[in-house]
Amino acid sequence: MGNQPVKQQEREEILLKVVPPLDRAYVRWLARDVARIHGFTPRNPRAVKPPEHYIEYMRLNGWLDVNLDDPDLAHLFK
Repeated sequence: MGNQPVKQQEREEILLKVVPPLDRAYVRWLARDVARIHGFTPRNPRAVKPPEHYIEYMRLNGWLDVNLDDPDLAHLFK
């Protein structure tokens, strides 16, 4: 009684991934464009002040109590 397990049939399948040929000029242009976008850094980034509720949350958790004379942080202020 009850359900009988189904016998697994072995199927031999070979999966191939076919890539269409790409134009070399397009690939070069795409690589240069991606490098330009990901390598972009603004020259004079402005400091951004977080919203007040973020500041209050950080103050409550003690994250704003930073000693700027700490030798572990000295490399950040060079």
